Amino acid sequence: MQLLVSLFRLTRFWNLAIIALAQFSTAVFLFQQGSKAFTDIWLCVLSLSTILIAAAGYIINDYYDIKIDLINKPERVVIGKTITRRYALLFHSIISFFGVALGLLINWKVGAVNFICAFLLWLYSNNLKRQPLIGNMLVSLLTGLSVFILAFLYEKFYVLVFVYSLFAFFITLIREVVKDMEDVKGDTTFGCKTLPIVWGIRRTKVFLFLLIAIFSCVVIILDYYRLSIPLIYLLPLLLIPMALLVVGLAVADTKLQFYRLSQLCKFIMLLGIATMIFV
Repeated sequence: MQLLVSLFRLTRFWNLAIIALAQFSTAVFLFQQGSKAFTDIWLCVLSLSTILIAAAGYIINDYYDIKIDLINKPERVVIGKTITRRYALLFHSIISFFGVALGLLINWKVGAVNFICAFLLWLYSNNLKRQPLIGNMLVSLLTGLSVFILAFLYEKFYVLVFVYSLFAFFITLIREVVKDMEDVKGDTTFGCKTLPIVWGIRRTKVFLFLLIAIFSCVVIILDYYRLSIPLIYLLPLLLIPMALLVVGLAVADTKLQFYRLSQLCKFIMLLGIATMIFV
């Protein structure tokens, strides 16, 4: 039982649940599959394969970050405590294999995408996450791809699917940079070169303000030309939460405050998924 709980914590179960929710919502509302999406065996296989690749990514990330995490978030460290490093590597390899294999069952395109994602997640954990911005960009691209990959399943391309992939990219990029600000102490100790370390907290905040402004403008423009979500829904679901993010970021100065902002970004992601109902 303890091993199962540790695996749930290690693989970020609730983050995986958000991925599944985003994919099924995309199928139901954007690909117009309706209720039959929930009985579509191939959609279930695709979602499971994506979840497995993401779970393997979380495992290998924690494997390489044990020492850093012991400083940044010691209460969340699993590898080396309830799960040994050897078993963590074994779980990563097995889960990655099944993620790629399930993708190949659908078609070679999904299998190839899953293989590339698994490799890039390993590369990110091993090196890229310690570099300024490039690791953040990679994770954001992979998050957006988790929505866009449904186009390879249904073999259709809808502009709205690209729009929501772009939304996932932007909000994930914002969250990843905020998380780097939260973890600056441990990252500095072990020689990482993340954006807050290279630029400093103040300049990184300016970068995020610009990013949020661009993101908000893109949302408004796309809503006007494509989404057509009534303002009465767009305000509480996206614009007001983004305004709260800006205010929170302006005053944030402690690890706890940055943690809360990263959780707010995750909440905004959920709200973004909810807007699919109105498009």
